Amino acid sequence: MWKWETEKQPKAVVVIVHSAFEHHRWYAWLIEKLRTEGFHVVMGDLPGHEEGSKYTRVHDELIDEYLLFIKQLMKSALQYQLPVFLIGHGFGGTLAIQFLRKTKPECAGVILSSPWLELQKHSNLLASALASMNIAPNKKISLELSKRLLTRNPNGIEEMADDVPYHSNVTGRWYRDVLQLMRNLSMQQERTLTLPILLMTSGKDKVADSDAARKWLLLQQTKEFQYKDWPHSCHNIFHDQDREAAFLYMKDFINNVLRSIGYIV
Repeated sequence: MWKWETEKQPKAVVVIVHSAFEHHRWYAWLIEKLRTEGFHVVMGDLPGHEEGSKYTRVHDELIDEYLLFIKQLMKSALQYQLPVFLIGHGFGGTLAIQFLRKTKPECAGVILSSPWLELQKHSNLLASALASMNIAPNKKISLELSKRLLTRNPNGIEEMADDVPYHSNVTGRWYRDVLQLMRNLSMQQERTLTLPILLMTSGKDKVADSDAARKWLLLQQTKEFQYKDWPHSCHNIFHDQDREAAFLYMKDFINNVLRSIGYIV
């Protein structure tokens, strides 16, 4: 876990949860933009995604392991005694939703970018197994998600280049658990979210289904939400060509929420 503090008078704290198969160093641009605008940032690598696991060839972490880690991030952020916003990207967005449903923490608002509520891309093996879910728990499978599906922005591609091997190899159990989580979030109307929500999707997303995310949003009980689709962006909005505009949109959302709870921005 790491903390990046703003040099300005802090307005709030932002917790970032990255997507599957990523790590925190991919988010240097976003972290610096937030710091420049007066936000402290708390972030870390999800279990199984940290530097020490760079040679792990198959992801087999439990959903509860991820949620416990997010709980630790939120606990650290709340120590600043400032409003806390949670950003979840991709699979990190799915985890953020589940965390907020289960724990109801002190959170001023949540920003979701391209959350996994239904996946668009499956290998032939996965597609044939979807109906029955009869995948051997320890069987190694690939989601066939490559970096070229995440962004076409040269700067974003450069930020993803490092010495940690990128792969989307998982066990059958990991994949089954993630599918079940997405299905539960999409279908269950109980314990919906009531806090302010910003949902941003990508018009050229080849990983997550934007329609499923939008349908989920309309089921929530919040009285304050915004939805924005970036028609020319790929899955990783904060690495793609519209990221400056997306950041400004997100910043305005955060500032509006802060005003609504009585903070002077």
